[in-house]
Amino acid sequence: MAFLNYHHLRYFRAIALEGSLTKAAGHLKISQSALSVQLRSLEESLGQRLFERKNKALVLTEAGRIALEYAHGIFRSGEELIDLMKNRAGRSRGLLRVGAASNVSRNFQLRFLRPLISRDDVELIIHSGTLRELLAQLQNHTLDVVLSNTAVRRDAETVCHSHLLDEQSVSLVGHKKRGLKPFRFPADLRTVPIVLPSQGSSIRAAFDVLMDQSGIRPIIAAEVDDMAMLRLVARETQGVTLVPPVVVKDELDSGVLVERHRFPQIKESFYAITPSRRFPNLILRELMRR
Repeated sequence: MAFLNYHHLRYFRAIALEGSLTKAAGHLKISQSALSVQLRSLEESLGQRLFERKNKALVLTEAGRIALEYAHGIFRSGEELIDLMKNRAGRSRGLLRVGAASNVSRNFQLRFLRPLISRDDVELIIHSGTLRELLAQLQNHTLDVVLSNTAVRRDAETVCHSHLLDEQSVSLVGHKKRGLKPFRFPADLRTVPIVLPSQGSSIRAAFDVLMDQSGIRPIIAAEVDDMAMLRLVARETQGVTLVPPVVVKDELDSGVLVERHRFPQIKESFYAITPSRRFPNLILRELMRR
């Protein structure tokens, strides 16, 4: 039976947190050579390399990232044991690190993550940013999943899986007004200003094709690449806004905005992008099965 030396685990965690053998050795007050031997012993007992060198820096491997999470949990459990003996009981918690592209609806993110939010055995960390930034973090094992409205193409450098979570037709929405006449698409876009997602959006590309086919050049009031901002602008504009209904769900439910026209042929897709890993996050696996 394999034996896990907890001193080795403590030394490993110090190296991971400090980012170098030299700094960790100074913190632990042992020689760098002795620390290197302890790390090698831990890697041999686990049968995995925990670090690799990149540009003269120590970077965690996938196995190292998993080991660090377990190390955090093990030492946290030790603290909880002491608390328990002193009548200050706690609970061990799992961790899920989520990246959300800035152009993904916050309402959709909330709907996807809601099963975890009320759980006291799960710590949820959510980062937002550009898809490029988040995919880099995914490859570096600092994120477990990225939420995006764009599938990622697999290649030799980016071995990721794009899981389709949902598809939703987009709509034109606007303010509810007395005596509001039915919206005539596309004719009314000759005079009614429109707020659109930016040029990089897939739904914008599909909408532009429809405009070209109709021979109408719409009056563009604004172009927005952030869905949270698009929602706010939709509430302010007196024209119409092209948007997935999930983005403005609260406004539609309350009657602040109404759907003026739906495009069944234009779909907004929502993906969960995961890396190809030997050690998948069990919380994410459970969430994806719902």
